[in-house]
Amino acid sequence: MAASPFPPYGRGPRRSADLAGRDLRWIKSNGYELRDGDDVVATLRFRSRWGSLATAESADGCWTFKRVGFLQTLGGETTAVGKLQGAAANTSCWMTKFAFSTEAGEPLVRFTKIFGLLKLSSTVDILPAATDQSAPPWLVMLGWYLTIQMHNDAGASAAAVSAAT
Repeated sequence: MAASPFPPYGRGPRRSADLAGRDLRWIKSNGYELRDGDDVVATLRFRSRWGSLATAESADGCWTFKRVGFLQTLGGETTAVGKLQGAAANTSCWMTKFAFSTEAGEPLVRFTKIFGLLKLSSTVDILPAATDQSAPPWLVMLGWYLTIQMHNDAGASAAAVSAAT
């Protein structure tokens, strides 16, 4: 296995809390990379092209996400404490925006300008509330994982409808 492109976990200036207000963008490049300008600050890689198991890595740590159920966009994240079964999020009808918010509705992480047929990409905003609220560092990566799953579902649905007509 290749060495991690990130500083050792817990050390280094590129932790998610330090990225609030930066110009971040998820792009497709040997998996997916979250970039701050030219710097890679996180990655999301799927084990296989057809599966839902993905590994996310940043200076904050390394996590795995796997879809639970059939055609259900739920993220599963295993920690020493337990398992997260989904998260509060909202999305636009055309899936061009996606955000995580607090229970009071204050946005934490926002994904905008989501587009691309073969090379899905998005602009990411980590908002000040995310650092004030001690949002989990994997929230940006889980959001991108869910975005990819929703786009894959939309493509599969369109193909099924097209084949049926």
